[in-house]
Amino acid sequence: MRFIAAIVSFVLAFGMIAFGIAQRTVLLEPANVTSTVTSHSDATVTLVDSATLQSIPGRQKLDIAGTGSVFAAYGRTEDVQAWVGNTKYNKLTYDKTKGKLVSTVVPGKATKVPDPIGSDLWLDEFSHSKSLSFTVNVPNDITVIIVSNGTKPAPANVSITWPLDNRTPWAGPLIVGGILLLIVGAVLYFWALRHLRRSRGPRRKTPKMPKVPKQRSPRNVKQRPSGQKAVPSGRRAARPFLAIPLILISTLALSGCASDLWPEFMGGAKGSTAVPVATSTPVVPGQDLQVPAVTAPQLKNIVAQISAVATKADTDKDTTLVATRFEGAALALRVANYGIRKADNTYAALPAIPAGTVALTLPQQSNSWPRTVFTVVQNPTDKTVPPIAMMLVQDTPRDNYKVDYAVALEAKAKLPDVAPANIGAPRLPPDSKLQLLAPAKLALSYGDIIANGTTSDQAKYFDLTKDNLIGLIGSAYRKAQIAALPSTATMSFANSNGAGQVIALGSNDSGAIVAVELNETVTVTPTEAGAAVNPEGAVKSLSGITGSTKGTVAVYGDQLLFYVPKASSKSKITLLGFATGLISATEKP
Repeated sequence: MRFIAAIVSFVLAFGMIAFGIAQRTVLLEPANVTSTVTSHSDATVTLVDSATLQSIPGRQKLDIAGTGSVFAAYGRTEDVQAWVGNTKYNKLTYDKTKGKLVSTVVPGKATKVPDPIGSDLWLDEFSHSKSLSFTVNVPNDITVIIVSNGTKPAPANVSITWPLDNRTPWAGPLIVGGILLLIVGAVLYFWALRHLRRSRGPRRKTPKMPKVPKQRSPRNVKQRPSGQKAVPSGRRAARPFLAIPLILISTLALSGCASDLWPEFMGGAKGSTAVPVATSTPVVPGQDLQVPAVTAPQLKNIVAQISAVATKADTDKDTTLVATRFEGAALALRVANYGIRKADNTYAALPAIPAGTVALTLPQQSNSWPRTVFTVVQNPTDKTVPPIAMMLVQDTPRDNYKVDYAVALEAKAKLPDVAPANIGAPRLPPDSKLQLLAPAKLALSYGDIIANGTTSDQAKYFDLTKDNLIGLIGSAYRKAQIAALPSTATMSFANSNGAGQVIALGSNDSGAIVAVELNETVTVTPTEAGAAVNPEGAVKSLSGITGSTKGTVAVYGDQLLFYVPKASSKSKITLLGFATGLISATEKP
């Protein structure tokens, strides 16, 4: 019976081991499935949406090949579609019945697109010559765009590879279980042998006549070669056989115990899970929210690009380069600063745009253009440098975000609570009546306080206790400027709305963060015939005028960032930050 049990154990053991090994060899299914399509159209763009990429679960590896440069990027579907516009493109879909990719031409009026490299709409981008390979794992509402250079046909060959779940979670238990049964069978076998020997008992032998022993000749004695060990017999003979299972166990432990050989409850690998490349916008019950203009990672890349452009342009005083990332009030101040510094190298440059920590991301909720984003960026190495707050505007899908306002935050400024980056905030109209003052009225209201101080009837709306700008350019400063003039000249001041657009984004308490531009025009006029005005400092450097009998006109641009509480609040309007400087200097006509 013991022999039968041992034989059964051996049969089961070798069967389990063989089946476990077969699962990892001859019975192992493919690790992935690949589908390839070749487009023969002259369309300059190819799109692959999330529905196609998610046709088979798991990460998607894209291999793209063409004759020239190959560019690919991914972004939110509506952003990519808006960038493509009415251009003809190839649309890739996956035919599940045939198990292959299909390319369809979507007609359009245009045939070319701009150079796609560096667009702010892309969540990530890749480029290489002739071929390109990358892996993504897109959530819903993401589209991959494939372009050559915008004028040539898009790369023709595209293949998508999806991983298949070819884990064999029972291979490990089968092999280990078979080895254990093999050991059990060996134990049963030797136990049966031992029992058989003991069960025979003593046996009586027939006596024989004694024989005279013969003398053995020494030359007939076989000598064991030197170094050769005696062949073990008996119990020692079984040791090599017992070592075989131990060797198998060690081999399995060192090389075969991968996580995909075991079930999950025994520590095996789990199936692949989707890792989104973009944060989706949560839907609030009862509200129809538009998507935020950008994601937080997307804004970080945008700020880094703006910082790089600003740094180089500030160093080289390059007005053409700075215009690629600045516009409006922010551009006017920087261009004027470059002009002054070219004439006077001791004049201070404007605060740099750091590429460090994005401390605040508040995108506009918008499915259309233009789009606005408010952000606060901190210097990563010097905490004493005030954070820079910026209003960024993207005019069209094919334009990059540009800085309309860039101000240094006040040291004691406290920003209001705002929505998280994945929800965003609405952009309010300039004439909004939901706030204490309409955004469009802020610049001139504040300008009246600059001109008249606390006696202004607008002072009741503003909290001036933490306002540092009034002390720099307010009525006391203006009086000092007038007193410093010679008796042969007069100085007058006028305030007006700047050319910069009024930008207001809502806060959580129904207030608003508002950026406006105030222009202060300073006119110096001679009062006597033959007298001349001799400008100094920045006015002289920017205008190039050393003396004028007509007079000079200098315009100072004030970029102002306010927090405006809601109309029913008892709080006052707070100046959060500002940037001011000369933006124009000419001779009086």
